[in-house]
Amino acid sequence: QVQLVESGGGLVQPGRSLRLSCAASGSTFSINTMGWYLQAPGKARALVATITSDGITNYLDSVKGRFTISGDNALNLVHLQMNSLKPEDTAVYYCNAVAVASNFYGRRQVISWGQGTQVTVSS
Repeated sequence: QVQLVESGGGLVQPGRSLRLSCAASGSTFSINTMGWYLQAPGKARALVATITSDGITNYLDSVKGRFTISGDNALNLVHLQMNSLKPEDTAVYYCNAVAVASNFYGRRQVISWGQGTQVTVSS
């Protein structure tokens, strides 16, 4: 099992900043990739940023230079620093983990999602 708990969302004015956090816990596991996705009402979920276990990051074009994803070495605690926020950034943001979980019977790839945290950018 891998459980993800998100925090840090809220209501901010355009140009201000938020920092989202995602903490992973559970039975024995290792995380290969952590990511943040956004979902606006009536639209499909879209990738915002990812970070791999070797520290490689990538971003949605519209957030490059404004958002930064980071984490500890094991990716058990991951952050999304969101600067220069725009109204079009408004969405529910979800943490995602691609991990390998182990138990007595073997190893299995697990994809986990956080509960989502609302980000609203409005004046």
